[in-house]
Amino acid sequence: MKEKQTRKRLDAQTKEYILKSVLEEGVKVSDLAFKFEIGTSTIHKWIKDYRDAKSEDITRYITSSELEKVQAAYEKKVRDLEEENAILKKAMHIFAKNPE
Repeated sequence: MKEKQTRKRLDAQTKEYILKSVLEEGVKVSDLAFKFEIGTSTIHKWIKDYRDAKSEDITRYITSSELEKVQAAYEKKVRDLEEENAILKKAMHIFAKNPE
């Protein structure tokens, strides 16, 4: 008689470790599947689910007024950084002329 195969349950931390290993470090799915005694298809499903969830976060719609606010904030930040850069360039020239 064949023994009934039980499913192996992994905790959230282990699942996260497997996902990061594959997606960020390039570890082979087959190596991790062997190490944790789970199917490669399970890991591939986790990766697909992770990417789907991440893409849903990115594709949130914004209104034109929200877009205008974001653009205005971005433009202000660019102006501030350009002004700061100009000040630093002037200071660099002053200190370069007067080495003490």
